[in-house]
Amino acid sequence: MKTLLSFGHGFSAQALTRILPPDWRVIGTTRSEHKVATLMSEGVEPRIWPGANMIPALDAATHLLISAAPNEDGDPVLADLANEIRARSGQFEWVGYLSTTGVYGDHSGDWVDEESPLTPATKRGQLRVKAEQQWRDLNLPLHIFRLAGIYGPGRGPFAKVRNGTARRIIKQGQVFSRTHVDDIAQVLLASINRPNPGAAYNVCDNDPAPPEDVIAYAAELLGLPVPPAEDFETADMTPMARSFYAESKKVSNERIKTELGVRLKYPDYRAGLNALLALGDE
Repeated sequence: MKTLLSFGHGFSAQALTRILPPDWRVIGTTRSEHKVATLMSEGVEPRIWPGANMIPALDAATHLLISAAPNEDGDPVLADLANEIRARSGQFEWVGYLSTTGVYGDHSGDWVDEESPLTPATKRGQLRVKAEQQWRDLNLPLHIFRLAGIYGPGRGPFAKVRNGTARRIIKQGQVFSRTHVDDIAQVLLASINRPNPGAAYNVCDNDPAPPEDVIAYAAELLGLPVPPAEDFETADMTPMARSFYAESKKVSNERIKTELGVRLKYPDYRAGLNALLALGDE
């Protein structure tokens, strides 16, 4: 039996689970007891981790997916289970690590691809670079997925636009790449079906765009006023919110198309937002 052991079984991993063949077994970890019932309702065998004995799950796993975010000490899965994972390296057919396009840092709006240098400008990006290398060091059939800004059902801009909290922060030349969660899922499944150990893949749509354009389009779809423009330099923002504007780049997704044969369901934010609204995701 194909068995996926998913550490940090959240938004992206759940989307993958929904499109796996029905004969797969999925074991997913969560830190919260409140999420156990949700995982079970989706056919996932939940484990509260840290805390649960993960050795039986590791013994059963043919595939690993790691979504857990790193911390100051590095990757939390490896901090707890590196020796056990290394000892079983020969049994895994595929290992996937969900990273971020933040590892590339700031490129002043220019294009990056998987061969671009990793020069993160934020602490979050630096921790991801460290975690990527920790996983590479284990000599596993590792595949790294560098995800752009994730959106999808329940994680679109519509709620903020409707309740008046959406903001159009304008920073000259600022562009972000983004990706619909269903496209993340199909990229992961395509990689599982066509493993290429050692590969890294950028997962994003075809249309890097200024964030204020996305908010404006969401407002137009809802028939609501477009939020007023605010200059980045003078806008009242938390340090965390401001840090997201420290990097500007366009991320190339050619590798997922040419190597994995992926055809994006949502090639730009317009297609994605229209689909969310059609689902009633307001």
